[in-house]
Amino acid sequence: MNPVAIIFRRELASYFATPVAYVFITIFLVLAGWFTFYLGGFYERGQADLAPFFSFHPWLYLFLIPAISMRLWAEERKSGTIELLLTLPVTMVQAVLGKFLAAWAFAAIALALTFPIWISVNYLGDPDNGAILAGYVGSLLMAGGFLAIGSCISAATRNQVVAFILTVVVCLVLLLAGLPMVLDVLGVVLPQFLVDAVSSMSFLTHFNAIAKGVIDLRDLVYFALMIGFWLYACAVVIDLRKAD
Repeated sequence: MNPVAIIFRRELASYFATPVAYVFITIFLVLAGWFTFYLGGFYERGQADLAPFFSFHPWLYLFLIPAISMRLWAEERKSGTIELLLTLPVTMVQAVLGKFLAAWAFAAIALALTFPIWISVNYLGDPDNGAILAGYVGSLLMAGGFLAIGSCISAATRNQVVAFILTVVVCLVLLLAGLPMVLDVLGVVLPQFLVDAVSSMSFLTHFNAIAKGVIDLRDLVYFALMIGFWLYACAVVIDLRKAD
């Protein structure tokens, strides 16, 4: 069997070996529903769409995704099992990819379990399901970007709490870079092309574009490059620190 598949199955099974996975999924589903129907004013808006649902995903992921990623490598380093993993007949890339895909699949399962919200909006009205599907794709890609960042940071420390905090900080910066108020402030002191460059680096810019129902190649390339860059950085960090 492919080493990536072996690591993937082992890691994914480990999530459900403890109650932590079920607690995480429950919290995610409760918060997603609460943000959508209460804070998002789903009923008051009188529109059959899931805009309130997706608009809160970046901020949900800001804290929940680092909670998944913080254990990816920090736990291996703290327990010393990283040495055992790296002595197995697997390459660094295969190990990094296997663990990342398992975490991403776990996030995808949690996201898929929000299907009752999709059913509800179809029961109450006639939404554009193509746009909703695009929103789910964008949400999953954003989760992958957050996880890739968290994976790299987790590889750099033995402390899961430190990994969590640093991941939140980095992801927060990449979210805030796309907020209009931040861009307006930057526009006062920076030329427009630099402001556009900062905006193009933000998760919000690309996620919001996909959530509107338009899957642009540029947005897909952004997420692919973001995930690829941070996973490559993760492999480099592990290689540099494997003797620590």
